[in-house]
Amino acid sequence: MKAKINWDYLVVGILFIVTSLISFSNPASNLVALVYGFAILAIVKGVSELVFRRKLDSFTGSKNMYILVLGILDILLGVFLLFNANVGIVALPYLFAIWFILDSIFELAVSSVYRTNATSYYWFDIVMNILGVILGVILLFNPVSSALTLAFLVGTYFMVSGISYLAAAF
Repeated sequence: MKAKINWDYLVVGILFIVTSLISFSNPASNLVALVYGFAILAIVKGVSELVFRRKLDSFTGSKNMYILVLGILDILLGVFLLFNANVGIVALPYLFAIWFILDSIFELAVSSVYRTNATSYYWFDIVMNILGVILGVILLFNPVSSALTLAFLVGTYFMVSGISYLAAAF
């Protein structure tokens, strides 16, 4: 039997990796573009989480509230940044930190779904999300230095998350 590809996760993973590569290639790039890119990715990721929740519900019958909350928070954050780019530039280190921490914690809470059917992915997901929490804490407690190295940190997070989404897609 041929395995199905989760196209939502595949698209989000590719978008995250492309964003990562752009961040690495031009760290002095315009912060406004980074805010807009982050806003669009947050909206796409939020929609993807809501679609995943619906599929998970139809497959397992469980209505996971963590995924619903995560998807809604991602969409709200993306819309806010899309229409408030100047605020986003000032708050970017804090927003990334909070987003990384919350996203990784929610993903850790949801990871038990993978434990029985995809043991290797389960452990990969656990490690990636623990790294996301650590990265978020670093951003939160060092906002000035984080602003100076934001492109690298963002690139690293998006690369790690992109790889995680690509792994989940297959």
